[in-house]
Amino acid sequence: MPNFILMAETTPTPAPTKKTITGLPENSEAALTYVLGWLTGIVFLVLEKENKKIRFHALQSIVLFGGVNLLYWILGIITFGFGLLLTPIIGIAVFILWLVLVYKTYQGEEMHLPFVTDFVKKQLK
Repeated sequence: MPNFILMAETTPTPAPTKKTITGLPENSEAALTYVLGWLTGIVFLVLEKENKKIRFHALQSIVLFGGVNLLYWILGIITFGFGLLLTPIIGIAVFILWLVLVYKTYQGEEMHLPFVTDFVKKQLK
């Protein structure tokens, strides 16, 4: 009869995360700020009073996706609707950027977006 050695599986203890308003890990809550664009950005910016990382990602979501919505609106009005032909191309690019932002933020990384990140950091000082 073979001898079996039972080994307890050890899992590394996760690093402690900062306190968040929802009780979720900080990286999860930061990623959630991008899920519904500027809408979830506003929700987390209003709810989260202390965590600077969450507030940064929430405001970046508001500025980025609010700016994209404004761009769609301007393209439709100024070009009398012809600019809306560009919206599928812009939409695909924004969708890819959205996916990357959610993924990288969940991984704990901070993406630097030209103009947006600098503006957000100035606002949060």
